[in-house]
Amino acid sequence: MRNIVVTGGAGFIGSNLAIELQSRHPEARIVVVDDFRSGDFKNLRGFRGDVVAADVSRFDWAACFGDRVFDAIFHEASLTDTTVHDQFLQVHDNVEGFRRLLAFAAGKETRVVYASSAATYGICSGVQREDQPPAPANVYAFSKVQLDNLARDHAARHPEARVVGLRYFNVYGPREDHKKAAASMIFQLYRQMKAGKRPRVFVAGEQKRDFVYVKDVVALTIASASAPRSTVMNCGSGHAGSFNDVIGALNRALGTSLEPDYIENPYGHFYQPHTEADMSRARAELGFAPAWAPAEGIADYVRHLESR
Repeated sequence: MRNIVVTGGAGFIGSNLAIELQSRHPEARIVVVDDFRSGDFKNLRGFRGDVVAADVSRFDWAACFGDRVFDAIFHEASLTDTTVHDQFLQVHDNVEGFRRLLAFAAGKETRVVYASSAATYGICSGVQREDQPPAPANVYAFSKVQLDNLARDHAARHPEARVVGLRYFNVYGPREDHKKAAASMIFQLYRQMKAGKRPRVFVAGEQKRDFVYVKDVVALTIASASAPRSTVMNCGSGHAGSFNDVIGALNRALGTSLEPDYIENPYGHFYQPHTEADMSRARAELGFAPAWAPAEGIADYVRHLESR
C-alpha cells in the first residue's frame, strides 16, 4: 500500500493503526483525518504523515483530495461514547461520515475497512456470529447497524468494491487513556489497583467479555484490506473471560493480591452478560488467528503502562 487514509487516526484504535501502518509501509503516504473531539494529538507522537483536522460527517473528500486515488481507507472515526443519548448526533455523525466516504471511494480501486461493533448484537448470551440478526440496544449500536447496511448496499451496487466491516469487541491497550471513563475496564481496573485500591466490579464479577488486545485488532484491520470479498467480520480474541479473570491477571502482572470489591449492578437486565466473538470467518477469509490470549495481552499492556 502506497496511499492510505485513516479516519479517526488520533483516537485509540486509529492511532495504533496509523503508527503500525507507518512501520509496515515506511514509504507510504498516510493521511490521518480527525476532528480531535475525542482523539488526542499525543497519540500521534512519532507519526510522520499528513494530518487533516476535519469532521468526517461534514467532510468534502473531493475538495480535499481531488482525484487522488487511495489504496485503502481505514474508517475508524466514530462517536464511540455509548452514553451519548442524543440520537440525532449519534446517527448523523456516525452514518453520514461513512456515506460521504463511500461516495468518494465509488468507482475507484480503493479498499475500505470500517469500524463496526459487537454492540450490533445487542443483549445476548453465548457466542456471537456474524449471521445473527442485529439487535441494537442503544443508539450507538443502531448507528453501527446502519454502517453495515450502507456497506452491504454499496458492495451490491459496486461489485468491484471491497468493503469490510469489523465488529470490534472489548478492545484494550496502549493509547486509550485519553478516553478517561470510556476507556476499557482493564485500564480502569489497572488504575484502581495501581493506586492500592480494591478493584470495583459488579456482583459477583462473573460477567464475561471478549477482551481483545489492540495489537490483534490492528493486525486484523490491516489484513482486512486484502480480503477477497466485501463482508463483515468479528474482531475479538475468541475467548470470553470474566472480570474476576481480569483482576487475577492484573494481580499477577502487578505483583499484588487485591480482592475484588463487589458492588450492585444498577443496570439489571440491560447489562450485557456475555460477549464472545466467533472468529471462524476471519480465519477462513484471511487465515487470521489472534496472537494474544487475554492474560498475555494484559501482562504486555501492564508492562507498557509501567514503562511510561
